[in-house]
Amino acid sequence: MPATYLTHATLVLPDRVLHDSALLIEDGHIAAIEPAAVPAHATEIDLHGHTVMPGLVDVHCDAIEKEVEPRANVLFPLDFAVAQVDRRNAAAGITTPYHALSFAGNHFGVRNVDTAATLVRTVAAYRRHSLVDNRIHCRYEVTDAGAVLVLEMLMAEGVVDLLSVMDHSPGQGQFKTLDAYLAYMMGNHGMSREEAAEAAGKKAAALEGAHERVNRLVAMAHELGIPTASHDDDSPQRIAAMQALGVRMSEFPINLETAQVACAQALPTILGAPNVLRGKSQSGSMRAIDAIHAGVGTILCSDYQPSTLIAAAYTAARQADLPLNEALALVTANPADACLLGDRGRLAPGLRADVIAVSSVAGQPMVTHTWSGGRLVFAAGYPSTQRVADGESLPREAAVREVA
Repeated sequence: MPATYLTHATLVLPDRVLHDSALLIEDGHIAAIEPAAVPAHATEIDLHGHTVMPGLVDVHCDAIEKEVEPRANVLFPLDFAVAQVDRRNAAAGITTPYHALSFAGNHFGVRNVDTAATLVRTVAAYRRHSLVDNRIHCRYEVTDAGAVLVLEMLMAEGVVDLLSVMDHSPGQGQFKTLDAYLAYMMGNHGMSREEAAEAAGKKAAALEGAHERVNRLVAMAHELGIPTASHDDDSPQRIAAMQALGVRMSEFPINLETAQVACAQALPTILGAPNVLRGKSQSGSMRAIDAIHAGVGTILCSDYQPSTLIAAAYTAARQADLPLNEALALVTANPADACLLGDRGRLAPGLRADVIAVSSVAGQPMVTHTWSGGRLVFAAGYPSTQRVADGESLPREAAVREVA
């Protein structure tokens, strides 16, 4: 793989921002920041002030489900869907996406256990062709007894990279009332009210034995070194219960008190980038920006829309008054650390060359280049761009030439 020399860039390092700087990529890794020497015949890319940062790490995004099932009960071929979501992530600057696949019974289309398991294996099979480092986040619905053996098999096969446990029973967590649950099932899964009510009844009845099932799966994940998370934690008591099981992260805590307790117990909290952009939760839970401002928002994930991740990081920088390097850590270093990925998430010599360049287009931070493991996997040429960091106009697109 030829060396790549990025010049005239604004580099976002873990502890500071360097203007008019340079970075060298060689053999799939970051070789140097402001290198003293550049290999002969390296490809130089003059970024004209674009902001360069680590590739984004997205610990939870179920956009792949919409690629498979764009409308209720309309399923595309799985290999086609996987290829398309891979391209979406490259364009969004997400070099390490964790595709969140739900194992939630046989009532929810693509969330059917057998379909979800096949999709996990399809993602794994596509990895050797992929633009970015596609990973799998298996979400276990605690009311689904039938998914336990399937998830154990997938973990044993080595195709699960993150395991989370979730309870979508009405009356707690995301669905604080039965009506909230019914509205979601009718809107997202095309059910009639009667079908949604029947699903709610079955879910309540299936809670028996949930604790034992969760304990069994989390214990296996620990044995295999797979990070774990809980979903929609709604109280300090839930945090304590999840921590007792050894769960490592708290996804989408419902309220500020729960997020505070999670952070006090050294559990990273995962919040939704769409929540930051919209300024509110889709389910009436706390605003993500409030948790970030309070210092108890550790990680942003794209949840269901990959393009929101970079935009939310910049929004968080403005609204929570964070330095750019700290805001970008929400989508780079922090999720990498939480998922035990010590080889990425920062611009530092020796780390994997997952690198993106960002510019301002009509006031929006847009990814212009994505390198995954040192390979340029996405590039876009906008008619006019600006430095995101300082707003200075840029008259030219990034220019490429070979270093003599």
